[in-house]
Amino acid sequence: MPSPKNLIFFQSDNHSRLYLGCYGNNTVQTPNLDKLASRGVVFQNAYAASALCCPARAAIACGRYPHQTGYWDNAIVYDGRVPSWMRRVRDQGVHVTNIGKLHYRSSDDDNGFSQEIDPMHILDGKGGLSMLLRGIDDEPKNVGQWDLYMKKSGIGETDYQNFDRVISEKAVQWLSENHQRQDPWALHVSFVSPHPPFSVPERLWNLYPLADVALPPASSPATRPHHPALDHLRRVMGWGDLADQDLRRIVAGYMALITHMDEQLGRVLAAVEDLGLLADTRIVYTSDHGEMAGSHGLLGKCNLYEGSIGVPLIVAGPDIVAAKVHRGNVSHVDLFPTLVASFGKDLLPEDQDLPGCSLWPALTGQANQRQVFAEYHAAGSFAGGFMVRHDNLKLIHHTDMAPQFFDLTEDPHEIHDLAAMAIHGQRLQAMQLRLREICDPDAVNARAKADQRAKMTHWGGVDAVRAEGLLVYTPPPGVAADIQGKPI
Repeated sequence: MPSPKNLIFFQSDNHSRLYLGCYGNNTVQTPNLDKLASRGVVFQNAYAASALCCPARAAIACGRYPHQTGYWDNAIVYDGRVPSWMRRVRDQGVHVTNIGKLHYRSSDDDNGFSQEIDPMHILDGKGGLSMLLRGIDDEPKNVGQWDLYMKKSGIGETDYQNFDRVISEKAVQWLSENHQRQDPWALHVSFVSPHPPFSVPERLWNLYPLADVALPPASSPATRPHHPALDHLRRVMGWGDLADQDLRRIVAGYMALITHMDEQLGRVLAAVEDLGLLADTRIVYTSDHGEMAGSHGLLGKCNLYEGSIGVPLIVAGPDIVAAKVHRGNVSHVDLFPTLVASFGKDLLPEDQDLPGCSLWPALTGQANQRQVFAEYHAAGSFAGGFMVRHDNLKLIHHTDMAPQFFDLTEDPHEIHDLAAMAIHGQRLQAMQLRLREICDPDAVNARAKADQRAKMTHWGGVDAVRAEGLLVYTPPPGVAADIQGKPI
């Protein structure tokens, strides 16, 4: 059991591990995260439990997958009903503070924090209701998503960046006022970047000349993969063909926004060092999910490719080995038992069926190998999607559609789908059996859609949900929402 220490848990939004210096990207500038990585463990193959903000964040909090909790999408979200790791340690005497984005239902729920400072939750306690229409197989075209990338990637400023600066300022202030607490505390610092729009100040934009920006894998109309699930996602999200120059502009804006987020995180880390907290404070960095940034002809997330569900995970501090790259597969659901143990606190009997594994063996230099799982039942998915990775093999199972199957050692960019090749049939079958040991995908798909239909009834029925319009992205506190297609 590690000795109890303070914890700062940094979380960003939409940051794929493919865009981070310490993960091998030599273009994006992330000096503060790279420095943090040199002091701790980099989990090379870490995964979100789902490919959208709210279900992914619920899994981080609860240590359970969406099919275990029923937090499926951005309208059926974390509401305190299932205990969080924050509640576990708070109820055993640890002061737990959040600053910034949570994307839960409301601060009126017991989310597990001792206090929430400037929390950002779903809009009006409702969230993105339009994706509930997938429950009747009639999700509308997500108007506004295409323009979010095509028209807002470049030089500019957003309310999200302003909110990030508030978050870092409030975090530095909290540390200044609380660094002398005698008992270990936890501080959750949650930025909204690098979520789109990818509008950035000119000084950051100039770091990434378009001529130096590499095109993402399989991004052109000629090379992008086609699958019924992907084609449906493109239709619902309104993704068109991406010209090379547009792709470079989107990727440049994304990398510049990552650098902005790294700067804000660096401000907080500088305060940690100045206040003499490094020796008594463990630091975690992760993101809720990734971003395709044009790879495979896709933008955003909402799928189970590596760009979408592969996340950075860096852990540093007392009792943790330095400059270590851990290549075993790990998941966000592993954080619950890891963080409870970090404070020397106990799991309760009801936690014994948590699917995650403590990362402490890996944090102390031991190797381990396990399979990981993710699922998706939200915007742009006609039917449920499920992912299992075991060693280098990865299965993406689509309900009532052909599977996808990849060898990530030979094909890290997931270009060559092996599912239809008879020579790989035995390995594919073994992976499908692994999936069914975790859940019954057909039953889970049916349950998710039933819950979405029930939630529509809760909010007044199908017509009332349609009348809500389409939320392009959740605004920070005090900012009006961008809602498209709402009847006048």
